Amino acid sequence: MIVALLVSTGAAWESAALAALTAHPGVVVLKRCVDVDDLLATASAGQAQVAVLGAELSGLDATVVADLHGHGVRVLAVAADADVARTRAGHLGLDGVLEEDRVDVVADVVTGLMSDAPPTLPAPVATEAMADDGGPAGRVVAVWGPAGAPGRTTIAVALAAELARRRLTTVLLDADPYGGAVAQHLGVLDEVSGLLSAARLVAGGTLAERFPTVQRRLSDRLRLVTGLPRPDRWSEVRPGALAEIVDVARRDGQVVIDTGFSLEHDPAADFGARAQRNGLTLEALEVADDIVVVGSADPVGLARLARAVSDAHDVLAAPRLRVVVNRMRPTLGWREVDVAAMLDGFGSNVGVHFLPDDQAAVDRALVAGRTLLEGGESPLTRAVGALVDAMAGAPAAARSVRR
Repeated sequence: MIVALLVSTGAAWESAALAALTAHPGVVVLKRCVDVDDLLATASAGQAQVAVLGAELSGLDATVVADLHGHGVRVLAVAADADVARTRAGHLGLDGVLEEDRVDVVADVVTGLMSDAPPTLPAPVATEAMADDGGPAGRVVAVWGPAGAPGRTTIAVALAAELARRRLTTVLLDADPYGGAVAQHLGVLDEVSGLLSAARLVAGGTLAERFPTVQRRLSDRLRLVTGLPRPDRWSEVRPGALAEIVDVARRDGQVVIDTGFSLEHDPAADFGARAQRNGLTLEALEVADDIVVVGSADPVGLARLARAVSDAHDVLAAPRLRVVVNRMRPTLGWREVDVAAMLDGFGSNVGVHFLPDDQAAVDRALVAGRTLLEGGESPLTRAVGALVDAMAGAPAAARSVRR
């Protein structure tokens, strides 16, 4: 026996659907829910197996569908325009779509959803990231590093600006779950978070069409998706949303992600479907083609950096790490080759790079709300350019050291 839920919105097809479901000997209609909240509350009891609802139901998004799936409820949408609904089904993760004029067979479709037979309705569409012109999608670089303000945001902004300077369309995405700072670095006053807006578009299945509306144009080649306005709003970005945002962003060009610092697992996430705060950072590292691990050159910073490299190898499968030792200065007394050898001892990487302590250039950029490049050439901008050369496969930069 299959237990079904029907969401009532007053649509003309609902009476016929209810009659068809109650007449079928293998289906029992547990309840006619009045809205999405009522549907989720009823599904949480664990008694229902299928929900039948309108494809245009108010409040229906990918988060709701994911919650229903978490309670073991499959979702069948009834739609007037089946082609449009099937496209939306691919974004939301619906289990099936039925045309309104075929609602008399809804009970057979419901039983088919619960059978082991191959599905007769279209499954969610899995898309491979491709550029809008049909070529390969842009590369994704995640800038990550341990706690202690080693300069993650400064380097993420500098890398994005350098890529844009090379006439590569670049999206700079602030995905720090502890509160984004990229907007402040660049003097952007934005009351609406680009990340939260994009996450809502993901939930509604309209991100691909409306992604330009959540970006801020910094130059002809550089776009910004601002981060969380407050650290406590991290929970509004559901698991999987960042991966979809990056997938859409890389179709236009390169993507640079400014991430958080921690990969620590939240034990509370093991109970139920609760998201975890550090999951946003972990998701960024998982979708990245290259991970730039940033640490400061002082003894405390190097110890934290070494642990971060080790943690990345423990958490990620074969991570492609490019280690950056920031604020390198002669007064510390380190030799670059010795630092590189020490860091290699904590896990493999594709190169160790050193950025000079160029506080004057950083201060000029921060006070003016501009990128380092806009402040003029400096030792730091030249080192960032060498880092980009190395990431692009150019001959080894002068300050890049391998063991």
